[in-house]
Amino acid sequence: MTAGRDTAGDVEPDPILVRQFQMLLLTVLLLVPLSLALLFPLVVHLVYRAPRVEERTTPQRYGLPFTQHWLPGVGNRRLYAWSIPKQESRATLVVVHGWGANAEMMLPLAPAFHAAEMDLLLYDARSHGRSDSDSFSSLPRFAEDLETVLDWVKQRHPDHRLVVFGHSIGAAAAILTASRRHDIDCVIGLSGFAHPRLVMNRHLDRPWLPRFLRPLIINYIQWVIGYRFDDIAPMNRIPHVRCPVLLAHGSDDNVVPISDMRLIEANATPGQPVRVLEIPGARHASLDRFKQQADRLIEFIHQAPASTPSRKARAGVDADTS
Repeated sequence: MTAGRDTAGDVEPDPILVRQFQMLLLTVLLLVPLSLALLFPLVVHLVYRAPRVEERTTPQRYGLPFTQHWLPGVGNRRLYAWSIPKQESRATLVVVHGWGANAEMMLPLAPAFHAAEMDLLLYDARSHGRSDSDSFSSLPRFAEDLETVLDWVKQRHPDHRLVVFGHSIGAAAAILTASRRHDIDCVIGLSGFAHPRLVMNRHLDRPWLPRFLRPLIINYIQWVIGYRFDDIAPMNRIPHVRCPVLLAHGSDDNVVPISDMRLIEANATPGQPVRVLEIPGARHASLDRFKQQADRLIEFIHQAPASTPSRKARAGVDADTS
């Protein structure tokens, strides 16, 4: 008598179910990378979108006269601005705020410059403060907005000396703009970074972020803004700036280390009028400590020569009549 054979293991799987499973697996394999490809730019844009904070006060709080303006910007975007006039002024200080900030951020420094016989123009970059929104913010767009503002100031005050005072990315925009045009009399860069790649590397240095994603993110951002970081980096643009530059930086800045200031300084050409000012104990946005250095910033502005013959002539007239 022979034992019966167990035929349970010989059951053939349903070919229809097998095909359905294969199609499901193939769909998943196709959808996962496609979903990641679609989500990647969305996540990058969300992470690097500048936060919008509107002003809560005005120059009136500091006893300063002012008028509000909507300046025509790039792509028909309007820029919100405060003009703070000074009677008999011969210079306009254009103030550029940092990432996610607005005109109010630098307002506590305004009284000292106003008392030093300067007009001031503080404005919101696109997608900041009360200015119109745009698809994204970037260093080149900060520079575009600054150029728009400078042109507006020149139309109103063609004989004024132009001084640009920028903080953080505003400092980088000031250097980038001054490297492209030669009607700026001097630049003050406060807490500025040396290279966008350094900023990105610091921000992307997260233990949970896979290292292979870092170059992908950096390359994607360069593609979106339309510029290679090397072409817009302050440390690379500084040799092309003709006017005097003062780089001021807090010794305790934990957002942009003071070593960035040294990198920009080191890349200046021999004999180029680039000076540095280390502010003891100041962090990235230590306005109280920045205010303590106002006299030194104002002294730098007064010592800077005029950039154009017409302004030099006006400066000579003023000197003779003083």
